[in-house]
Amino acid sequence: MFKCEVCGGTHARQEMVDEVFHIDGRYVLVEHIPASVCLHCGEKTFSRETAEGVRRMLHGEAKPSHSLSLEVFAY
Repeated sequence: MFKCEVCGGTHARQEMVDEVFHIDGRYVLVEHIPASVCLHCGEKTFSRETAEGVRRMLHGEAKPSHSLSLEVFAY
């Protein structure tokens, strides 16, 4: 059963999400990650297997599919 760690909500939908990670001083985008998304607050939760797969990708076990330019603004 799903329980959101942020708001305590008990309902989620399965989605493919994109997430930006800050790794060794650089930003890396991982696209199409399977996640449970809380219907109440929108918090994304990843399974252990998915989190481990992303960790392995980000630490050298996969090559990026493409690169993007990123604009940065200071506020």
